[in-house]
Amino acid sequence: MSETRLETQALSRQFGALRAVQEINFKLDAGARHALIGPNGAGKTTFINLLTGVVPPSQGRVLLGGRDITATTQAERVKLGIARTFQINRLFRGLSVLENVCMAVTERVGAAGSMIYPAGRRTDVIDESMELLQTLKLADIARHRISELPYGRQRLVELAITIGLKPDVLLLDEPAAGVPSAESHIILDAVERLPAHIAVLIIEHDMDVVFRFAKRVTVMVSGAIFAEGTPREIEANPQVREVYLGQAGHA
Repeated sequence: MSETRLETQALSRQFGALRAVQEINFKLDAGARHALIGPNGAGKTTFINLLTGVVPPSQGRVLLGGRDITATTQAERVKLGIARTFQINRLFRGLSVLENVCMAVTERVGAAGSMIYPAGRRTDVIDESMELLQTLKLADIARHRISELPYGRQRLVELAITIGLKPDVLLLDEPAAGVPSAESHIILDAVERLPAHIAVLIIEHDMDVVFRFAKRVTVMVSGAIFAEGTPREIEANPQVREVYLGQAGHA
């Protein structure tokens, strides 16, 4: 059996009278390729924010490798091995692709203070960053500014930065959002090339992406888990089809 990397126990979050997330029990095993889907307002992003420490739970626990991290800060969770991307990327648009990735690598190895000097002083950081870019087929644009890139390439740079943190758990919040459909396969191809040990949870509204990527799918509705199973089981579930799969265009 696979080791459980990330787990929640009765995880809940209220915003005033709104119960955004309701008593979620969830497990993500090492090497998992898991998708989280549901209609708009289902609580998916709130759930990810709870996992990453952006917001604290009203009740329940978050465990990483069996360790209770419920009270751990967002920055500490990154150091412990949880990384995420966002629906809208947060890149430094005036810096180059390589510089953006180098910043993540230097943060992870604790060399950020040395980066007041030219990046060439840290050849180890440069080498690792370039290796990441080669893996994601971005090496040829390493010196380009982020602002010069089409949006699909920017999403790949964000993924490179996230992988540069060497996470055990990777949370992808609509990685293909804003990417032209003709380029969405680039994102998915990159995700499929991730190291096999990384546990990946993806929030995605594009069901073609979900069914190509995921080995397991969890459906959220109104802040609670509505169904869970293999992609084939979810696709064949009449209740899921009624509340979600038949509603084209919902996230």
